[in-house]
Amino acid sequence: MCLRIVYSCYGGAHSSPVAAAIHLGQLPRQTIPPKEKFLELQLFDQATSEQHGQLRHLGVDEKGNHVYVLGRGPRGSAVVRALLSGVHLMGGRTHDIKIIDTLPTVNLWMRIGGLFSRRFGWVSIGRPLVLHGIRRAYPRLVRLVELVERNLAAGWPVELSCHTKVLKDFLCTPEKTK
Repeated sequence: MCLRIVYSCYGGAHSSPVAAAIHLGQLPRQTIPPKEKFLELQLFDQATSEQHGQLRHLGVDEKGNHVYVLGRGPRGSAVVRALLSGVHLMGGRTHDIKIIDTLPTVNLWMRIGGLFSRRFGWVSIGRPLVLHGIRRAYPRLVRLVELVERNLAAGWPVELSCHTKVLKDFLCTPEKTK
């Protein structure tokens, strides 16, 4: 069965496009890519506030699931409810849509950089901060995607949102030193 996997964050410009790219195999899992690789990604540091609430399709994974990015904006949970209500009203199956909140992976560098780059349009100041932050958050993003994939393989027994203890515990587990 084909599912719709939606990686979602506040703006849809940083953590969610990177998570979607990891999921689609466009970024490596074992190493942190150089800054240039993030800049090559479709949608990275590109979203505008006018695009909040719009699903943007990034591709299809090896299992046939469609992968999307969604920037929720300041009315995050309302956007998600509206999306799922729209699917229901159109006769779709809401349980075939899996919305993954990437906000638990976001750090202060990303928040400040995103504010400068996307909100104020100060890209020359914000983008370097976001790139620094995304590289620091990268292992957590990989872990999130791997949790999503394990959950998919198991038939999605556990809901994943920033409010779920499973997700918080998983992402807060200390990194193993290599």
